Amino acid sequence: MAATSVLPVDQKKRILVIRIVFLAALPLILFVQPRLAIGTFGHEVVEAAGLMLLLVGVLGRLWSILYVGAVKNQELMRSGPYSMTRNPLYFFSTLGMAGIGLMLGAAFFAVLLGGLTFAILYVTATREAAFLRATFGEAYTAYERDVPFFWPDPRLYKSSDTVTFNSRALRNTLFDALGFLVAIPIVELIDALKTSMDFALFTVF
Repeated sequence: MAATSVLPVDQKKRILVIRIVFLAALPLILFVQPRLAIGTFGHEVVEAAGLMLLLVGVLGRLWSILYVGAVKNQELMRSGPYSMTRNPLYFFSTLGMAGIGLMLGAAFFAVLLGGLTFAILYVTATREAAFLRATFGEAYTAYERDVPFFWPDPRLYKSSDTVTFNSRALRNTLFDALGFLVAIPIVELIDALKTSMDFALFTVF
């Protein structure tokens, strides 16, 4: 492992920024109505698709942390989800946030929440890449050449038969998952509020 003066990214700050962005977007979410009226069949289909995307995001995060939790910043992980993308945790987080947006009944909200999450995590992942490049040197440079930065390439998948996981990292990810899943009753509450409101800034698809 190469010596480095580059510090690892403070993940607590990243999580805080995402939460602040979500809260900042909440007024827009409340006062913008989906073109498919709440309660209609079309709205329910879009909401169900969003729920499925949210669950994929949550399960994907759990899958990713099983591989990297015990060795994060100590070993260059290239197995399991990390064989398909260098940032599976961030990819699945973006999917989960886009799913929450879709649960609100319009692609606009999926693009809004997913896009903002992607922008924040892109900056974080770029800073992490600088740390890993300085830490692991040529090994990470080769990893960059072989594996996509964000979008997974399933053709590259490979995994060992056994994985050692960190119980604390897994526990923290389970708490994160609850943070994602609490969006389900929140979306239902937002739908109820929108149904009772007569005012809307505009409608979106």
